[in-house]
Amino acid sequence: MKNIAWDDLHFFVAVGRTGSLSAAAAQLGSSAATVGRRMVALERAVGRPLFVRRQTGYELTSDGRTLLEKALLMENSAQSIRDWLKADGARSVVRISAGAGTANFLASNFGKLWNPDDPFRIAFKTTEAKLDIGHREVEIGIRNAQPEAANLASRRTVRIAQAPFRARNLAQAGSEEWVAIPPEDAMTRSARWVNAQPGLVVAAWANTTRTLHDLIRAGVGKGLLPCFVGDRDPLLERAGEPIEELSGHQWIVMHNDDRHRSDVRTVIDRIVALVNKHAALFAGERPLGD
Repeated sequence: MKNIAWDDLHFFVAVGRTGSLSAAAAQLGSSAATVGRRMVALERAVGRPLFVRRQTGYELTSDGRTLLEKALLMENSAQSIRDWLKADGARSVVRISAGAGTANFLASNFGKLWNPDDPFRIAFKTTEAKLDIGHREVEIGIRNAQPEAANLASRRTVRIAQAPFRARNLAQAGSEEWVAIPPEDAMTRSARWVNAQPGLVVAAWANTTRTLHDLIRAGVGKGLLPCFVGDRDPLLERAGEPIEELSGHQWIVMHNDDRHRSDVRTVIDRIVALVNKHAALFAGERPLGD
């Protein structure tokens, strides 16, 4: 027996349902002669007669009825795939890699990045580690430095300021200890800066910026946060001025090929418009309550 192509079974199902070459041809957008030739070829491939050919039409044999049952199961499976492609499967996915603070800001303004009519969906990959854009782990990366790889493109956006924050109404403000990310987990320039300060007393360590933020909010100690994170939190207040040497620009990084995708371009343009609108917040020029 030869391999049977689904296309031949598709023709067979039409003949089996209608019992007529001409009716099947009309359904398939083909000719009766073509359908007839394909049925002969299918019978040769399976090595069994599938039809009793009468003047009134094509009647299925016992083997033909068995094959029709199995072919209908295949047709139903194929239809479910078509339905999936027509629905969510037809929508592309734009994956965004960002640190916890940036991901929180983007999620809080999600309506500015996506609407239900868009032909794509957004997937956040929240991590301080840099996912490999060059090998397509994500389509968009929010970074604090311009990429060096030749296959990556980038757009510079707003300036980011960093400042120490404490919980509001913390007792003995100004003398509290610090919370910090330990050297072995320090992936950001700000985390490394804190560890490099002489005589710094650490009350608690956190291996992620999200936990660091939570510890500061809980009043465990003061810690360094991007101003757009700390200044948006009503439970926090600044414990000092922004650290000028930690100030730097945010970069949107993408693969050279992916940047030409319409969905990726759309999301990038929307991110740029959103952060530009809040440039003063990112630059540390809008402390909460000012």
